Amino acid sequence: MTADDSQQARAARKAAAEEDRRLLAAIVGRDPDALSSLYDRYAGMLQALSHRVLHDAAEAEEILQEVFLQVWNQAERYDSVRSSVSTWLVLITRSRSIDRLRSRKVAERTVQSAESEKRHTHTSPEGPRDVFRQERHRRLQQELEKLPEEQRQVLELAFYSGMTQSEIATEISIPLGTVKTRTLLAVRKLRRALRDELEELL
Repeated sequence: MTADDSQQARAARKAAAEEDRRLLAAIVGRDPDALSSLYDRYAGMLQALSHRVLHDAAEAEEILQEVFLQVWNQAERYDSVRSSVSTWLVLITRSRSIDRLRSRKVAERTVQSAESEKRHTHTSPEGPRDVFRQERHRRLQQELEKLPEEQRQVLELAFYSGMTQSEIATEISIPLGTVKTRTLLAVRKLRRALRDELEELL
């Protein structure tokens, strides 16, 4: 590549980045045409990225729609100091794809566990240990339902979707410190409630 070619390439990248920022600013102003233009520029690349993570075309398409819905709703959160628009879109896509993959694995493990428990129930008599485990699970579900919605939400995202606290903060748009506080309060309540329950059972 000649010096002229290199300069042209840099100029093209700079122009593309400026156009991306202009489109995002228009999206903040609720311009649907700008969202459509940004979609046309990056949909192919982002869907391919999601497909590499999920190995499922239908899910990759769903992730793509979720990404641009997030862009429409949260465009004002983009920080040009931290990354380019294209990098921001890639990070959102990767995060959502990994979340979907984790959710899928959790669901698969849940189904496998349920099937295994069903087979065990049908092939062997229920002993004291099984009764105790089922009672403890039932009590856990009851105590989860008693938690305030915001505390129950962070626990369910962590345990059932396999999300980290940072990912939960991003997913439900709250500060990381708030996620940690809600998790701590919820776990304390559950621990106290279930400790009392264990004492009653024993």
